[in-house]
Amino acid sequence: MDVATYAILLAGALAGGFVSGLAGFGTALMALGIWLYILPPAVAVPLVLICSVSSQISTLPSMWKLLDFKLALPFVAGGLVGMPIGALLVARADPQTFKLSVGVMLLVFPTALYFIRKPMAFRFGGRIADACVGFAGGILGGLAGLSGPLPTLWASIRGWTKDQRRGVFQIFNGTVLGAALILQTATGFVKLNVFLLALLAMPGTLIGARLGMRTYQALNDRNFYDVVLALLFLSGLGLVWSSIAPR
Repeated sequence: MDVATYAILLAGALAGGFVSGLAGFGTALMALGIWLYILPPAVAVPLVLICSVSSQISTLPSMWKLLDFKLALPFVAGGLVGMPIGALLVARADPQTFKLSVGVMLLVFPTALYFIRKPMAFRFGGRIADACVGFAGGILGGLAGLSGPLPTLWASIRGWTKDQRRGVFQIFNGTVLGAALILQTATGFVKLNVFLLALLAMPGTLIGARLGMRTYQALNDRNFYDVVLALLFLSGLGLVWSSIAPR
């Protein structure tokens, strides 16, 4: 690996780790856009899973006292059921249509929520609704490695505090992406070269996650809300572009 390629690998790891440490999700959003310049999707996607899980684990000590496992449990339960279904759909569904539909939703709803400056506390459906959203997020995670956007959007209208939302993202994404990584490794999808690249990318991931966590601690509730909506909007842009761009 030459110096330029390693620099791009490290830049993607640093960007992905920073966003993950800041918001609790978004490694794929930042890292894939950089890594796909030098890596094929079959290598970049499992590399994102490894780095995302690593960044979640690295920030866990700083978040431990803030984590509300009871609040996150319905999301996790639904996500673990949905993730294998998403993995099965890879060979049967039309991922472009699926990504386009989700991408449009992630453009419309975060934009609307940004201009609704009045705090929201949507209670509809309770824990059952939370589990259904987690289930949908798990399907997206298994299908396209995008477990975070739907639960994140849902949490944004629940009226939770910054720490409650960040805690849910941390538990949900860490669990679902960790399960996806185990499944892909067990089925032989993750090759040895991916783990070797992960070792090279790990310093950037861990440094980025630490910087992101420090930035998170400096934000108030409103700032964090706006940052999350911006990341969701960018995720929507990426999905729409990847589904309609010429190949």
